[in-house]
Amino acid sequence: MFATPAYAQAAGGAGGAFASFVPLILIFAIMYFLLIRPQQKKVKEHQAMVSALRRGDQVVTQGGLIGKVVKVKEDTANEIEVEIADGVKVRVVKATIAQVLSKTEPAA
Repeated sequence: MFATPAYAQAAGGAGGAFASFVPLILIFAIMYFLLIRPQQKKVKEHQAMVSALRRGDQVVTQGGLIGKVVKVKEDTANEIEVEIADGVKVRVVKATIAQVLSKTEPAA
């Protein structure tokens, strides 16, 4: 029947409930700005690079193959044909292009 000081402190009230969520909100904000946002930016840059591929570009695949783009297929397959040696052509999924070494200038 008597309220002890320890029991009275544990009640906390509405301010205590909000204060317990502040660290979680701060952790999410830090995770967003340090991890999620830069990753989204990197994905957008990669998509722009892949969509700008054209015949004659020298590319590196994620598997480490270096070759020259011979044909860009714009159908649903999203493939390109890369020549890795004289007369050796392979079909590569566009998303597996890691880097474009040299770009060709568009025809005037």
